[in-house]
Amino acid sequence: HVQLVESGGGSVQAGGSLRLSCEAPGYTYDTYCMGWFRQAPGKEREGVAGIDTDGSTRYADSVKGRFTISKDNAKDTLYLQMNSLKPEDTAMYYCAAAICVWVRGHRVFDASRYNYWGQGTQVTVS
Repeated sequence: HVQLVESGGGSVQAGGSLRLSCEAPGYTYDTYCMGWFRQAPGKEREGVAGIDTDGSTRYADSVKGRFTISKDNAKDTLYLQMNSLKPEDTAMYYCAAAICVWVRGHRVFDASRYNYWGQGTQVTVS
């Protein structure tokens, strides 16, 4: 069982930045594909960014050019750097892990294909 722990959320003004972290002690990010998802009140969970074991990345159109997903395998930590934040980015953000063959290609933002989830960290942009 993989435990994922997010941190780094908070409140920020529009145009500001935050960096989210997702730690998985004792687990290596060179095994699973990873994703960041978010869910705003009354809305469905949506994929934001994904990263494969080879480091290749994909982004939702709504965050392209503003968000960057990265990972540090040595530290077992996944990151989401969020710049130029907008009020519509306000949501609970979750990191998730999946077996890569299930989420490559167009399935990268299919939340049902991810096996493990963190507890979430709140991001509020005003």
